[in-house]
Amino acid sequence: MNRSQRRTNPLQYAFLSGAIATTATLTVFGPMWCRAVRAAFQDSPKAVVDQTWQIVNREYVDPSFNQTDWQQVRQDLLNREYSSPQQAYVAIREALKKLEDPYTRFLDPKQFEALTDQTSGELSGVGMSLEVQAETRNIVVVEPYQNSPAAQAGIQPGDRILAIDGKSTQGMNVEDAARLIRGRAGTEVMLRLSRPGRENFELKLTRARIELPTVTYSLKQEGPLQIGYIRLDEFSSHAASQMRRSIDDLNAQNVDGFVLDLRGNPGGLLQSSIEIARMWLDNGPIVKTVNRGGKSEAVRANRTALTNLPLVVLVDSNSASSSEILTGALQDNQRAKIVGTKTFGKALVQAVHPLSDGSGVAVTVAHYYTPKGTDISQKGITPDVPIELTEQQQQKLAADPKLIGTKEDPQYAKALSTLVAEATPRRLATHSPR
Repeated sequence: MNRSQRRTNPLQYAFLSGAIATTATLTVFGPMWCRAVRAAFQDSPKAVVDQTWQIVNREYVDPSFNQTDWQQVRQDLLNREYSSPQQAYVAIREALKKLEDPYTRFLDPKQFEALTDQTSGELSGVGMSLEVQAETRNIVVVEPYQNSPAAQAGIQPGDRILAIDGKSTQGMNVEDAARLIRGRAGTEVMLRLSRPGRENFELKLTRARIELPTVTYSLKQEGPLQIGYIRLDEFSSHAASQMRRSIDDLNAQNVDGFVLDLRGNPGGLLQSSIEIARMWLDNGPIVKTVNRGGKSEAVRANRTALTNLPLVVLVDSNSASSSEILTGALQDNQRAKIVGTKTFGKALVQAVHPLSDGSGVAVTVAHYYTPKGTDISQKGITPDVPIELTEQQQQKLAADPKLIGTKEDPQYAKALSTLVAEATPRRLATHSPR
């Protein structure tokens, strides 16, 4: 089916930093006009120009279009001739600038494909994370993903990738190496590797569709308490299922409380943030969205929480949109203590639409408010327990990411002390003699 013909519920896939909403390209004009436009514009860059204008005209949250004569914008756009898609893309971006909304933006086909992969939480490849060793500048495997072609082929952390399809990785960066390894599912890639204690060897792997891990977790023994530490990098389409597995696993290990780390999380799917909020919050409001017509929709918890154990949430200035929805819901309902620095302050919801040539457009479609009705736009959420990192501390964590979520991480250490204060009385009550 052609992308522009697929239809679904836009709200279900409404997004906050980069999520896909696949909807039909509708028009406000009649069927005769539509047929005439299709005939005139078919295979023309002008088709994408008009599709973009129609979507923004129909859905943009501000009906005044930032005090812009949007009908005149359309006339100006269609009066031009475009000799290439690139010329049309430039014109579209110029028109969208009039809205003065950085989140309503045009995506060329490569950008749209990258965004689709990012928010679907999947890509086609062999399933492993890579890094460049600081000392040797070699491309090495950090870890193969569970059940991936890389894991099934026996690739191990620390393996050095010498060549990809015969091309040496000497001097290559991680992005270039990853680009060569990725490809269409079902195709093959040849890797030449080295491993200590073994002669250099080659492996032929068949690419597959890989679910990217967005949730990592561990059990930490902190004095008498067992703490479940969960880090969520992005609200992709697989984030909720991965979060559920992590909470269930840690619950099975009898944790006394949780630290949920949302630092650096830029957001993602709105629905994902709602599903995850319901795993922590048994009752109460989660978020309210308001569209261009002033129609509001409130979302609540539905008594499906997986735990009621003490919870501390870590945030920083890069925790945005979906991260802020989850944080706001947990804070306003007094379900969690928030530790860290003020969040980004993005209170707008976008939907992303595919266009006929493989490009796409992201459109701001609603404003959201926390359960207490707070508009966090450009203000962010203030933590209950503020703690800033010094520049030196930031550099230390950036240089050695393995320190994140340890006592060498000052914000985690503060989250831990906050959690201990919450969890210790509960544990004593639970384990006191009868």
